Amino acid sequence: MDYTHLGRSGLAVSRLCLGTMNFGHWTPEADAHAIMDAARGYGINYFDTANVYGDSTGKGGTEKIIGDWFAQGGARREGTVLATKLYGDMSGLPNEGKLSALNIRRALDASLKRLQTDYIDIYQFHHVDRDTPWDEIWQAMETAVAQGKILYAGSSNFAGWHIATAQAEARRRNFTGLVSEQSIYNLLTRDIELEVIPSAVSHGLGIIPWSPLQGGLLGGVLRKEQEGKRRLEGKVGEQLAKHRTAIGKYEDFCAELGHEPGDVGLAWLLHQPAVTAPIVGPRTQGQLDAAVRALTVSLDTAALARLDEIFPGRKPAPEHYAW
Repeated sequence: MDYTHLGRSGLAVSRLCLGTMNFGHWTPEADAHAIMDAARGYGINYFDTANVYGDSTGKGGTEKIIGDWFAQGGARREGTVLATKLYGDMSGLPNEGKLSALNIRRALDASLKRLQTDYIDIYQFHHVDRDTPWDEIWQAMETAVAQGKILYAGSSNFAGWHIATAQAEARRRNFTGLVSEQSIYNLLTRDIELEVIPSAVSHGLGIIPWSPLQGGLLGGVLRKEQEGKRRLEGKVGEQLAKHRTAIGKYEDFCAELGHEPGDVGLAWLLHQPAVTAPIVGPRTQGQLDAAVRALTVSLDTAALARLDEIFPGRKPAPEHYAW
């Protein structure tokens, strides 16, 4: 496993991030614990979760599963760079969501309890809060840092100007600000190349892509469809219909390279200079094994250019749409 710094920080994280959103819903606790053990065996030290994850086990259920895994000892907590998120409504009551100072305090303490730890490495804003001023947000985060409850702050689903504003306000307070941004990013969805990535690079944030295979569309979906292994419906099915031709060319090119489509999709992200670690969210041990395989895939300049032909990217704004 290779490691890199998370943005401009000195924190060393693995080039893959273990996403845990499926734990407690699609993946039972015992299987989730086995997957986390296997991930650590592979050298993955970067785990991501959120306080709202859990679905059938209830909000907070995923954090509880991770906390029970930490409680088994064996340096599980010490060997893990732990990231969780807040923003989502946890109960329907006022002040039980978003980024007010009150909710930051309450949500952080609740996550620490569920996770059975006394600190969180990266505490992330799951979404931008347009109703709470940055002075309030950063003051609450500064307090949490001073208390030793969190070490770093991160964002998710921010626009480029949100990152710029957050960093300017943090700098004014002599605070570190954000070290990472989680955004949807993959060969099919490259919108963040317009402004989010340039802003993140300028302000020293590492990009953590979520949905790196676009809900499975870049994981060999056409072949699986032909083999009767998968049938896509709803929004994902609509996306497949819209991009079927490009996805077909992509799967053919992956076959030429001699690699599985999912491996190529992850490897492409790992070749993007702004990317720290894609989030892989396995439901099963086999899916984790497949994700790790992507670390061995090397794409040369010609292969990267061909992928850009199949799935055209974005130039940084304003060059993408102006002179």
